[in-house]
Amino acid sequence: MALLMQLLTLALALALGPTATLAGPGKSPYQLVLQHSRLRGRQHGPNVCAVQKVIGTNKKYFTNCKQWYQRKICGKSTVISYECCPGYEKVPGEKGCPAALPLSNLYETLGVVGSTTTQLYTDRTEKLRPEMEGPGSFTIFAPSNEAWASLPAEVLDSLVSNVNIELLNALRYHMVDRRVLTDELKHGMALTSMYQNSNIQIHHYPNGIVTVNCARLLKADHHATNGVVHLIDKVISTITNNIQQIIEIEDTFETLRAAVAASGLNTLLEGDGQFTLLAPTNEAFEKIPAETLNRILGDPEALRDLLNNHILKSAMCAEAIVAGVSMETLEGTTLEVGCSGDKLTINGKAVISNKDILATNGVIHFIDELLIPDSAKTLLELAADSDVSTAIDLLRQAGLSTHLSGKEQLTFLAPLNSVFKDGTPHIDAQMKTLLLNHMVKEQLASKYLYHGQTLDTLGGKKLRVFVYRNSLCIENSCIAAHDKRGRYGTLFTMDRMLTPPMGTVMDVLKGDNRFSMLVAAIQSAGLMETLNREGVYTVFAPTNEAFQAMPPEELNKLLANAKELTNILKYHIGDEILVSGGIGALVRLKSLQGDKLEVSSKNNVVSINKEPVAETDIMATNGVVYAINSILQPPANRPQERGDELADSALEIFKQASAFSRSAQRSVRLAPVYQRLLERMKH
Repeated sequence: MALLMQLLTLALALALGPTATLAGPGKSPYQLVLQHSRLRGRQHGPNVCAVQKVIGTNKKYFTNCKQWYQRKICGKSTVISYECCPGYEKVPGEKGCPAALPLSNLYETLGVVGSTTTQLYTDRTEKLRPEMEGPGSFTIFAPSNEAWASLPAEVLDSLVSNVNIELLNALRYHMVDRRVLTDELKHGMALTSMYQNSNIQIHHYPNGIVTVNCARLLKADHHATNGVVHLIDKVISTITNNIQQIIEIEDTFETLRAAVAASGLNTLLEGDGQFTLLAPTNEAFEKIPAETLNRILGDPEALRDLLNNHILKSAMCAEAIVAGVSMETLEGTTLEVGCSGDKLTINGKAVISNKDILATNGVIHFIDELLIPDSAKTLLELAADSDVSTAIDLLRQAGLSTHLSGKEQLTFLAPLNSVFKDGTPHIDAQMKTLLLNHMVKEQLASKYLYHGQTLDTLGGKKLRVFVYRNSLCIENSCIAAHDKRGRYGTLFTMDRMLTPPMGTVMDVLKGDNRFSMLVAAIQSAGLMETLNREGVYTVFAPTNEAFQAMPPEELNKLLANAKELTNILKYHIGDEILVSGGIGALVRLKSLQGDKLEVSSKNNVVSINKEPVAETDIMATNGVVYAINSILQPPANRPQERGDELADSALEIFKQASAFSRSAQRSVRLAPVYQRLLERMKH
């Protein structure tokens, strides 16, 4: 139980972030992860840390809570091993790692942490070993033996062939002339090395990983008498060029170089900061159609958006990625940066061909695929990436697709492909006009639409906006996905084809033979003027079949009683517009008669007072019509409900009487008390 409480406390501390814990000073992300590894390993004895090792590799990681349960690093399975935490060692015959490592000088500590190759190369220089064994306070980021072994042969040869210059300088670049522990290693900071005061870039990530010039800290905070040793997984080298300078000298960035110059972003990329540039190679630019590339290169705003979509707001080294993480670009979009084995991925695709090219103001990863943001795309290009390809095909057949590829400010209301599952409509003049009515004459954002707003279409219609609790609809069609906002137009993905209104409610009813008896009843009740004038109505329209289903004597009696007929017809008319997409599970809609109608939707079947509707969303300029095959009866006309009302009234009277009785009984019991109080007040 104690362990569980500690784990919960740590999890909350991690959730609060690197600057706050539940007690005491804030711990760094690295320290929090190390603490979690300690808690997971304590069953094996004191100072034991749980370590995740990627199967088939030598890569090891202290484990955080999420990785512990997933047991994966970059999609690869891991096994848990238990090792002494940094600074401790085993004692024969005892459990765990009870003994602190003996303090010795920096040179000897290198051997303790597993950097014997660094020791060996230190010996080869004439000056460095005495310095490491002597007085002072230093920090050394010591490459592991494997890091030295992975250096290209020609690089290693150049170092060892000139030990007192090249090798000495390389080793001094790994050193700082003061003791620096992990709690001082802040994200984005620079440390001054002992080689010509060159900077070393430090990044300390929320997942607990710390990098030094993009080399990962493997074991940190190994104290020595004259400093501290941190073991890292790479041999690091000096950084001299900024991002813009690297773009200038790399042959594979010829197109990128021209694009940056045209956009004016070279000032940003040569200035201060810590960015990640996902740098598209010449090959990446060649993959997109020439027409699209030329359009973007010739449009300064689209070009700037394109390039900003390749720049992350902070430096992200490959070693810091152990699982997918969302990162914001300068364009304001979010990219999912992840990994699959040794490969970095962007939005799930392994498009990074070269990684961790360090610059003084960030890091560059080469990518072989262009990341075009929505804001640099035409409506036609936006639609190509969405589930609306059938609607685009219809526009092409109708000769209207040019509206989506030009510079018109438009919003395209594009029905989902699933709308056409039973087949696509034939293109004729009427369908062409309908498609034009799916294009609104301005570039909209759905979050700014409001209830009752009207939108002008290229087809000459005015469309109404209806805002409901859980849906946003334009006429009978509701928005089914987030907006896609392009360079000039916006794509709204809609759940059905629009049916713009063709007349008033009375026009709709008169134009449909199914409602001839209803039209006659409306005339008899004097409601024609109401349903012809401006307004917002939802009409549940009984078909002729509904009237004919009534016994003849009841029907005749109803039609002969103007007051009763008006009352019933008003009960079929809601006092607002409710399209089927706005119903949700259940809506209680007030009728003109005064009582409420229960409109529900389940499994794509709309019901009114639990009776299924025959047809939904027949749009009118002053409302919407639903065809129903029954006559709705107001509650006062339903015998069962009249009985229920009487019962409810009787129950309420009984409750009030009971309450009065209890009150009276309490008054009787308390009367003597009140009497005594009055007597005291008199005296």
